[in-house]
Amino acid sequence: MSEDGFEVPGATATVLLSAVVVRVATLADRLGVPHAEVFGTGRLSVASGVPESVVKALLSGRPAGEPDVQARFLQRLGLLRRTRLKPNGRRYTQQEIADGAGMSRQQAGALINGDRRPTMEHCDALQRFFRVHAGFLTAEDPEALAGALQHTEQELLQKLAAREAAAAAADPLERLLQDHGVRGIAWRAAQLPTDQHRDKVAEWLDMLLESVKRPES
Repeated sequence: MSEDGFEVPGATATVLLSAVVVRVATLADRLGVPHAEVFGTGRLSVASGVPESVVKALLSGRPAGEPDVQARFLQRLGLLRRTRLKPNGRRYTQQEIADGAGMSRQQAGALINGDRRPTMEHCDALQRFFRVHAGFLTAEDPEALAGALQHTEQELLQKLAAREAAAAAADPLERLLQDHGVRGIAWRAAQLPTDQHRDKVAEWLDMLLESVKRPES
């Protein structure tokens, strides 16, 4: 960590990004969602604050030059002012930002124009005003992009859970396997006191399989 309290870029964020890219791609394939949708560079740029050209480089596995803290802050604050607009579609004025962030107009103007170096308190206040997550203005690019993709991952997981729940509701066998799993069923059968009881379980499963047997494809 530097003197200013900002994290120094390292390899950890790059490893995290690579891992979440693989997980999102796997989920997208499983759900039949096009990669162009989940890895849309414009959307990810707005969500993460990372310039679109850097998003493209990072997603392709290429290293991207990391800006210094001040340049990163100004770039991301500029993106927030362009993309997080008032209900009427207009940008927030410096006075509105100052009032909402609890600082003077002079302070806000100096930060926006790059005449003053931001503190962590400034960043926290601005992030709350624009309703973005903690670290939006300060996280290094791979970490910020990984965070945006983790939101995508959660959305895909919710879709997968909903699809599996719908399949289970329509298919008793799917529901049985989802609730207990093959190992769970075997474990429960193993707890029965006699072979006769276990034979009853096998007989019941055979009856269930026969009753829900899918047509041959």
